[in-house]
Amino acid sequence: MRPLDGIRVLDLTRLLPGAYATLLLADLGADVVKVEDPRGGDGMRTLPPLASGRNAYFEALNRNKRSLTLDLRSPAAGAVLAALAAQSDVIVDSFRPSTARRLGVDAATLSAAHPRLVCASISGFGYSGPYEERAAHDINYQALAGLLRPPALPGPLIGDIGAAMQTALGILAAIVERGRTGAGSIVDVSIHEAAMAWSMFPTTGDLANACYTVYETADGQWLALGALEPKFWAGFCERIGRPDLIPLQHADGEERARVLREVRDVMRARTREDWLTRFAGADVCLTTIYTPDEVAADPHVVARGVVSSVAGIMHVTPPGGEIRPAPALGAHTDEILEAAGIDAAQRAQLRAAGVI
Repeated sequence: MRPLDGIRVLDLTRLLPGAYATLLLADLGADVVKVEDPRGGDGMRTLPPLASGRNAYFEALNRNKRSLTLDLRSPAAGAVLAALAAQSDVIVDSFRPSTARRLGVDAATLSAAHPRLVCASISGFGYSGPYEERAAHDINYQALAGLLRPPALPGPLIGDIGAAMQTALGILAAIVERGRTGAGSIVDVSIHEAAMAWSMFPTTGDLANACYTVYETADGQWLALGALEPKFWAGFCERIGRPDLIPLQHADGEERARVLREVRDVMRARTREDWLTRFAGADVCLTTIYTPDEVAADPHVVARGVVSSVAGIMHVTPPGGEIRPAPALGAHTDEILEAAGIDAAQRAQLRAAGVI
């Protein structure tokens, strides 16, 4: 058995943060039911770029889930959602607080009706404060968290990803707590605050000098050096034939610029493969820089069995993890509603009214 076998999660979220949070739970065995609007579903399904009509990010983020369609704006949706919630352990939404309240899917409303339910809300700025209803995306959260260094654009969407991880962790903690008390909990996650958490740590730019940077090689390829500790820097300098630079690891000002310039000149004298051969077995934190397409072929990744390609979509999973492709929109609506006590005649009425 996997740790979350038998746990049912209703996923009302859209786009990245919620999808990744519930993917983490699905990979641990949870039965994640993705609740989507009948009129097109999660917008990420059709967000460019598309390949053969599919968005690769949607496919990767929504593996191992089931899809049910339900128009939450319809008055008839309330009874359907109540039936689903009664059979669920967790419900996750990513609406703005006012939208969640209008739809009746905010944590306060749901937990009052279903006291054992773990209700997790992912919103831009949380359920209080002057920014509660403010629209924003990851670049805005990083900007407000002090993480941007203009004019450079941010790299990974760390606000979204960090919020997803905080949500999954909060849900797991709430499940443990329910095991002790029998009561559900409310998990309130702010993407802005998830981005702020990253500001506690140094950035690559803060650490950058000759021992912590990237170097171009003679063939136009690149290597990454992370020789922060003196022993790593000493080993690197010895392998490149410049032991005189060992005492200058943390040089300042003009001397720092000179060391960096001279090491760059040395590294440009050989190809990437020449350097990798020279550093084979050396304990210095020097690695090649892969393109995204090269990652899956790395021998360590292959040996760990954490990357798989299914129907042309790359998936990163726990070692040996199960992969069921992302579901078609509404593929499991009938089987899920049948199990919730909504029979064929009722489903036909709901479908005719556009509710499912």
